[in-house]
Amino acid sequence: MKTLRIKSSLSELERMRDFLKSCCRKIKISDKDYFKIELALLEVCVNIIRYAYPQSNGEIMIRAWQDKDRIYLEIRDQGVPFDPRELKPPDIDDLIKNQRKGGLGVFLSRTLMDGFDYKRENNQNVLTIYKNLKGAEASL
Repeated sequence: MKTLRIKSSLSELERMRDFLKSCCRKIKISDKDYFKIELALLEVCVNIIRYAYPQSNGEIMIRAWQDKDRIYLEIRDQGVPFDPRELKPPDIDDLIKNQRKGGLGVFLSRTLMDGFDYKRENNQNVLTIYKNLKGAEASL
């Protein structure tokens, strides 16, 4: 298991990407699956950065591990309680028609990953996502 702690700042997203690359370096993973994982993680972290800490900057902790043919990512923050599973799928036509920005991040993350679970634990939002990997070998 590997862990990364970052500030809830857009300037930290490159560190998040580097962390994910280092976690996936020894795993057999397709470029397509890697892109899906990276985009899902990016969307989750950007949402935390934008909305979890309205009055101040906080911290995001990311844990990554592999279990058999799955890669797991656990994302924790101490921000505003938010269960992303409660969001309804966005109305794509309405977003396009009214040229609205945003509203797709959680939907996209849920669609790209094979597992998406949330819990509130010790005053933290804990989101665990996973991707099934075909023929995965090695471990983090």
